[in-house]
Amino acid sequence: MRLEGYEGRTALVTGAARGIGRRICERFAEQGAAVAGLDLAEPDVPGVLGVAADVTDPAALDAAFARAEAELGPVTVLVLNAGIFIVEPFESTTLEQWERTMAVNLTGPFLCAQRALPGMTAAGYGRVLAIGSSAGINGGANSCAAYAASKAGIMCLAKSIAAEYAGTGVISNALAPTLIDTPMMGEQPAGMADRIPIGRLGTADDIADLATYLCSGHAGYITGEVVDVNGGFLID
Repeated sequence: MRLEGYEGRTALVTGAARGIGRRICERFAEQGAAVAGLDLAEPDVPGVLGVAADVTDPAALDAAFARAEAELGPVTVLVLNAGIFIVEPFESTTLEQWERTMAVNLTGPFLCAQRALPGMTAAGYGRVLAIGSSAGINGGANSCAAYAASKAGIMCLAKSIAAEYAGTGVISNALAPTLIDTPMMGEQPAGMADRIPIGRLGTADDIADLATYLCSGHAGYITGEVVDVNGGFLID
């Protein structure tokens, strides 16, 4: 089903090479958007412009946005998906690991949003969607303090953008997934699905389905929300 708000729009999705980011790119393209997928190396997604940049590098990001704008048009849909997940006990987490996690998972989204928002406000239309995590709500499982803190930060960033840009035509929301079966999860021990009340792990499609709605023209009255996508794992 085609949703309103994608035809004639340009979307940029970070962390687009695989998993959730790749599936969101595919869905946006199916909806008729011009899509740029950004990752460390140019993503190879059919029908999507692959652009390479490190989200922590302001100059590289600016060049990536400039290329997307030149080839596809102004970016009015932005999905902040790029992230890393380091599993390390709190006392063993080095300052380098902490700072790298914050740089990729929080500073990178800040830089992307700051680059995109002026164009959105000029157009009078924008969609910002941050991919957070239930770990950013409840602290996560053992040994992921840096990740949990960074995801709490990106979800709060989405709320701050929503409040500041309300009335400009820009909406900003976040998703809080749990136990999504993607390459980032890695190999999981047997029985992980048993922790989910509905009885299965989440999929990239579960996230892409909701992302596609929240970034469509139908979601104009939804902003500042963090939406759980977790099969009942965390009901708050």
